[in-house]
Amino acid sequence: MVLGLDTCLSSCSVAVLDGGRVLASAREVMARGHQERLAPMAREVMAQAGLAFDRLDRIAVTVGPGSFTGLRVGIAFAKGLALALDRPAVGVGALEALAAQASGLVFPAIDARRGQLYLQAFDGGAALMAPDALTAEVAAARIAELSQGRPFTLVGSGAALLADFAPSATVVSAEGADARDVARLAAARAGGPLKPLYLRAPDAKLPA
Repeated sequence: MVLGLDTCLSSCSVAVLDGGRVLASAREVMARGHQERLAPMAREVMAQAGLAFDRLDRIAVTVGPGSFTGLRVGIAFAKGLALALDRPAVGVGALEALAAQASGLVFPAIDARRGQLYLQAFDGGAALMAPDALTAEVAAARIAELSQGRPFTLVGSGAALLADFAPSATVVSAEGADARDVARLAAARAGGPLKPLYLRAPDAKLPA
């Protein structure tokens, strides 16, 4: 029994799975407010599934890259719940979770602002490159190198930045990862310390 959580990007998503079967799930698009919405959404999903939290076997959460505030909200909640229940917590990359929304050769891309995007590549679920922060031009070159003319899918908010470079690509719009995919990916993995994946320094700066 796995509880999946995602707050890394512009949505808040929670799902509970029993093996591969989805018992309940919820997802809301939101640019802010993950901290206020996550715990109530988790309670609602568990109630919909007819389960108490102590029935869970593990907690799964996206660990980035993404919004600095959002990913910390999800990780903190997952850590607290795992500690309270004495259950393992499992981290899943946000790009890997996005890639699970498509099949075949997939390039999940997140708009990282400041002229960059976060990119990774998967073929049949296997990673072809580590997540990286790239300009659209460099990302397009990396995609061309890895795809070698094969059809592929772009998934995520960064897909629009690559539209001019890959007009023939299939595009799947996604405001965030789906917690159902997060739970599925985490089901067969060992738990461990949750560490946020930061690919660059935060945009916010301390006052001089």
